[in-house]
Amino acid sequence: MNKPLRRIAIFCGLLVFALLLRDNWIQYVQADELKNHEKNRRVLIARYGQPRGNIIVDGQPITGSVETNGTDFKYKRTYKNGPMWAPVTGFASQAFDANQIEKLEDQILTGNDDRLFFNRTIDMITGKKQKGGDVITTLNGKAQKAAFEGLGDKKGAVAALDPRTGKILALASTPSYDPSKFAGASKKDSDAYNALKPDVDKDDPMLNRALRQTYPPGSTFKVVTAAAALENGKYTDIDGPTDSPDPWKLPLSTQPLPNEGDIPCKNASLRQALRYSCNTVFGKLGDDLGKDKMLKEAEKFGFNEEVFTPVRADASVYPEKMDQPGNAMSAIGQFDNRATPLQMAMVAAAVANDGKLMKPYMVDSLRAPNLNTIEQTDPEEMSQPLSSENAQKLQSMMETVVKEGTGTSAQIPGVTVGGKTGTAQHGVANSKNPYAWFISYAKGDDGSPVAVAVVIEGSDTLRGDIAGGKLAAPIAKSVMQAVLETQSDK
Repeated sequence: MNKPLRRIAIFCGLLVFALLLRDNWIQYVQADELKNHEKNRRVLIARYGQPRGNIIVDGQPITGSVETNGTDFKYKRTYKNGPMWAPVTGFASQAFDANQIEKLEDQILTGNDDRLFFNRTIDMITGKKQKGGDVITTLNGKAQKAAFEGLGDKKGAVAALDPRTGKILALASTPSYDPSKFAGASKKDSDAYNALKPDVDKDDPMLNRALRQTYPPGSTFKVVTAAAALENGKYTDIDGPTDSPDPWKLPLSTQPLPNEGDIPCKNASLRQALRYSCNTVFGKLGDDLGKDKMLKEAEKFGFNEEVFTPVRADASVYPEKMDQPGNAMSAIGQFDNRATPLQMAMVAAAVANDGKLMKPYMVDSLRAPNLNTIEQTDPEEMSQPLSSENAQKLQSMMETVVKEGTGTSAQIPGVTVGGKTGTAQHGVANSKNPYAWFISYAKGDDGSPVAVAVVIEGSDTLRGDIAGGKLAAPIAKSVMQAVLETQSDK
């Protein structure tokens, strides 16, 4: 072969090698990226090519699928009581993708998960259509209904847990939306989705307030401050006097920290301070303990860390950097600390569970189309914010709040209930209506089966009537009753 032909042969060989290299790069290295690319319509066609598996509550599906016409998507998603369950399910839309459980467990629901390979193979051999698996949730239908109906037309959220396991029993957020209304790909679906955007609907109904909105926790945070005081040995006798002058001036300030109304807070015991919600006692406690100890205790309860249920919950915040007055104000739930309703339910749950905080989760198991369980969630301890002894002291304090303090609206006949109210300032110089909070737990025959947090962000209640005990406690009571009734039915 002469020299020019040899060069051409080498060049052609390099071209073939480059082609083979590129082909293998696309098939093996970029395969997943191309498969899941947002503009790869085949993924969506496959997702909606057969009925999706269902999301299950109390053994019954709260989702479904119906055939669609005039589109290459054969099926679309349906929801039973969509607005009530939207904070749990999220949405699955032919036009707008999916979110929350619908997105996170999409491979199971479509039947494309690798763990369903055997099922797909059997279906292919027998000529059956591919089926999706089911997501079995931990939710309690009665508790969810009580939470959603309790919120009504108020803007707010409810989170309820089983303190013993971390199972999420209720997760409600209002105002809500119906994911069925934009599950398709028509102009009507598109209009319905666009109408829910926050720049159109200022109430932002698609915001999951139970997981994705943080609020100043107000006086409910005094439970964390009390836990810090007990854990650090500042006080051991919850009925003994504290060193708490009234009035008490904020550190580095001439400004006294006010209490709400004419209440007996001077040198009040921890029990009485929580019963009357004394700002002076808990503000001074936070200052005496210092920022580092307060931060450490808050983080034991889950602050400053995202929680995956598996749906992500925003991190609640106890600031790592603040001055001495800021720490004192944070100890009473004001200043810059913020919490999701799930986080404050975790606080109540840890106290109710004798100081042990269990990791919250809402997916109990994943089930194949043949009803075999392919994954089971086991309860997992997240942390130990306080000792069993101190937790029982704090339980006694919270139970006094409900028996004869600010939380009497949460009383349930024949049931021991512990709780803490909170009214958090909102807006510059408290110019807007405050947030109303209530956190609580109820005791059953086998420990505490339920802990609840309720926040009311907005309502038509007059400003002077807004208080956690008035607005939020009755909702928490109805959720606790629903769970207790379910327990007694078993």
